[in-house]
Amino acid sequence: MEQGEDMQDHTGIDWDDAFANRPYIDQAGSFTDAWATCARSFRETAQDARLDLRYGTPPREAFDLFLPADTPPKGAVVFVHGGYWMAFDKSSWSHLAQGALARGWAVALPQYTLAPNARIDQMTGQIGRAITEIARHVVGPIMLSGHSAGGHLVTRMVCDDTPLPPDVRARMRHVLSISGLHDLRPLQMTAMNTTLGLTDQTAQSESPALLRPLGGVAVTVWVGGHERPEFLRQSALLREAWSRCGTPVRLVVDEGLHHFNVIDGLEHADSMLTRALLQLPEG
Repeated sequence: MEQGEDMQDHTGIDWDDAFANRPYIDQAGSFTDAWATCARSFRETAQDARLDLRYGTPPREAFDLFLPADTPPKGAVVFVHGGYWMAFDKSSWSHLAQGALARGWAVALPQYTLAPNARIDQMTGQIGRAITEIARHVVGPIMLSGHSAGGHLVTRMVCDDTPLPPDVRARMRHVLSISGLHDLRPLQMTAMNTTLGLTDQTAQSESPALLRPLGGVAVTVWVGGHERPEFLRQSALLREAWSRCGTPVRLVVDEGLHHFNVIDGLEHADSMLTRALLQLPEG
């Protein structure tokens, strides 16, 4: 990684450490186990769960859809998982549908092909196709949310080069990026880039903070107050860059929370996070 080593000499930043969450979170490994357990339990009890719906032919081009019981949905919420574009699938996050579902919204959780089997620009295209297919299943407005790498992918949907077709674009109301990554250039200087394969060109073209927003869609950037400084920087960077373009962007620093528990509010209908996602007044 000659390029990364050269840049690190100039900045004094250890970029691998800057993006490392686990060493700074107590009992970090317990969170992944808990996510999988809670997600499985929710799927087993959900009243209207439609699993493994397809949006393409490759194995990972699938999504789960949860519908409110006995009432037409108010619209569609889409949650895109994180994992540095290299880990996880839709099965670990089903429980995060509960908050919006209780509010009468359909909730879809797509997955995408992971690196190194896909480049990040290809994942952007996959999520665009997934949302387009989800829009065929559910009428009404569309709200997007994503965590970490998923936060990147949902903000890419409202850049001016969005892969979404015009009819789906017109239904977009809000994007909630939770602990999202919006400037991919520093990732070129990490060991992860051996797997991600970011080039100067793709790091530029896939960084929402370096692109113009689509306009007409509200954006909320949400980050835990106890997250690594780089995640706080990336959140503030998107708010500043897109606000200058005239897009209404709200930055929320959720004090006391870290990268692994900042998403927990999506489980609860009355949490600040669910209310923000659905653009409801704060309770």
